[in-house]
This record gives sequence, C-alpha cells and structure tokens, in this order.
Amino acid sequence: MTTDKTAGALAGLKVLDLSRVLAGPWCTQILADLGADVVKIERPGVGDDTRTWGPPFLKDADGHDTNQSTYFTACNRNKRSVTIDMATPEGQALLKRMAAQSDIVVENFKTGGLKQYGLDYESLKTANPRLIYCSVTGFGHDGPHAQRAGYDLMIQATSGMMSITGRADDVPGGGPLRVGVALTDLFTGVYASTAILAALEVRHRTGEGQHIDMALLDVGMAILANQASAFLNTGSVPQRQGNSHPSLAPYQDFQTQDGAMLLAIGNNGQFTRFCEAAGHAEWATDERFVTNTLRVKHRDVLIPAMQAVTRTRTTAAWIALLEDKAVPCGPINNIAQAFDDEQVQARGLAVSLPRDAGDGIDHIVGVASPLRLSATPPVLRRAPPSLGQHTDEVLAEWGVDAQQIAALRQAGVV
Repeated sequence: MTTDKTAGALAGLKVLDLSRVLAGPWCTQILADLGADVVKIERPGVGDDTRTWGPPFLKDADGHDTNQSTYFTACNRNKRSVTIDMATPEGQALLKRMAAQSDIVVENFKTGGLKQYGLDYESLKTANPRLIYCSVTGFGHDGPHAQRAGYDLMIQATSGMMSITGRADDVPGGGPLRVGVALTDLFTGVYASTAILAALEVRHRTGEGQHIDMALLDVGMAILANQASAFLNTGSVPQRQGNSHPSLAPYQDFQTQDGAMLLAIGNNGQFTRFCEAAGHAEWATDERFVTNTLRVKHRDVLIPAMQAVTRTRTTAAWIALLEDKAVPCGPINNIAQAFDDEQVQARGLAVSLPRDAGDGIDHIVGVASPLRLSATPPVLRRAPPSLGQHTDEVLAEWGVDAQQIAALRQAGVV
C-alpha cells in the first residue's frame, strides 16, 4: 500500500456511504482503499452501530480503554465521517444534494426503508442518471422474505453454512458452528464492490448508472461453492466433518509431538513425497491409497495410520521436513502467531495510521488491503474516523457555506 494521497485506481470517484455494520462498510472500504473519496454518513450523537460493539475497545495514548470499539475500525479506514440526521427534511435535502454530486451510493437499509426519505434509487436517479446505487439487504428486494432484517449469523444458519461447519454430531464437540468471522457479510462486501466496478465500466460505455441489489442470502448460497454443487448434482446433502475435506484426503489437521499441523495434500505426487519423507513409501503404492478418490474412500484407515506417525515429530520438525519436499503443510496459528509470521511481516500486512481527532487515540492499526496493483496500489490516507470528524470539511466541499453549517448544527441536523 502507498501513502501517496493523490494516487489510487479509483481517484476522483465520489462515494456516498449510507451503510453501517459490516457488509456495506466492507464494500466501501475496498473502494476507499483504491482511492475513491468515501463519505460515511452517520447519525448525530450515535453513529454506526459497530462503534459500540465492544469489548474490545481502542486504547488511548496512556493504554486505557476508550469508548470506541475495534470492530468499527476494521471496515472504515480511508473514509470521512459526516453526521446528518436523515429523518429531518433538512437532512434529506443535504443528502439529496450530495447524491446528485456522487458517482456511487451504498446503503443497507431494509427494502423500501429509504423511500420515505426520498433517498431510494428511483428518487435519486432523476437528478443524477449516472448514479450507481448499491443496496445491501439480508434477503433481497423481492420474494416472501424481502422485508426481513438479515444479520450474518442468521444467513450462516439459513444458507446451510453452519450445517457444514464444525464436527459431526457423534463426536465430542459436535454440532453446527458459525464461521469465526462474519463470512457472509465480508463476501457480500467483496461481491458488492465487484458489482459496482462492473457498473462503472458499463457507465463508461452508456453514460448511465444502475441499481445493484445485493442480498446476504444470495451470497451465502453462492459461497457454498463445491458443497452446493455436490448437492445440486447428486442430491446428497453435505455433512459436517470437522477439518477434513469432503473431496480430498489427506487434507486436514494432524496431531504432532507438541501440538498440531495442517496437511493440504492435493495430488498424488504430493502424497507420494509425504509418504517417502514419513518413512512409509509403501502407502503411496497401497491399492487403497494410490488415487485421491481411493484415499477419500479409505480415509478411515489412512488417517489413523498417518496420525500415529505425525505424533513422532514436533510441528516445526515436520514443516522443515515437508516444505523441503514441496508437500503443502503449515502450523495452525492463533492470530498473534499469524501476525508474527515472517511472511506476514514481509508482506507488510499490519499497517498503522496516525489519527488526530482530539479523542486521545493517536493511531489505529489495521490489516493492509490484499489488493496489490503494480501501478495504482491501494492508498493509506486516513485512519478510521471519529464520529462526525469531517462534517464541516465535507459539507463545505459540497457547497454548504459556514453560516448554513452553523445553522444546521444549531438545529441538530448535523
């Protein structure tokens, strides 16, 4: 990532961000990292719900907890925060004015929730036919559940994701589990940013914007990927099987002398090299294990035999041995160990941004964008903002004079 504030693949694009929590903000952070000017609209005195989703909370310069959650910082880098009360006519007028000058609007209100304010796509496109308007909802804008609110955990349950996550019911600790992060929200943000970039390309050709209907449910079903394909084409319902893979073996965790490691063997050559390194070359020619399909069929024999061997060395010893043989393997890190990894550090995946918002927080650390563009890399411009930090600055840029801003502030609109 670069700190050159004039750079960025999307430099010059204006994004009006009416979203909160995770899916919408994740989308707009991707756009912001790529150089777009993202203005985040928040409720005066309240802000994005996730500002209070703690603990954990950010620390001040003295190491004490503040009232600002770390959750919010994960998806609001490079944005400017403006507080506007959209329930007021004056607030609605401001937002319409801003939307008329924007390239993109992202919102995640319930279906029809913004129509009462005149901030829905049909209302805004009249003044700005080039507007790309992305709506993020739980269940989409049509269908019997369109009016339902949707949160990631609900979608993980509804989509079937939890049914294939966790250990089988008949083993200790068995039962459905959620993924450790809000996977559906995050993927929805990524899909939404992709759709927006596609709509921008269409606008280059036609001069017209369009509406994008992103639903967490749709994304939750899409990211079932091979598991969904297996069901749709065979009728067999995938089951939970812990860390093992339904279509590959050996492809799971293995106990070692001092913990555990992960083996991700994806072809016969890798399996043969593992067997030779482990001192059991005969496994590679055993008629039960000579192909992946056979290894999957006979995993109940193969895996216990491998486990007996993997327990004879430490994790580090196995990794040193197998990496030299081009056998995919690795430690099962906690997050602290992951950030301490030399490759993570070499890639610069933890980034610190200074912040001067007058709230005692002098910097915020986050994860670098994984997008690596050689000519226009992601831009580090701003730490996640404090609530309303940029209200006066942004409104002035968008044509509201100081006297008007003061009157709006006095009235509680901003």
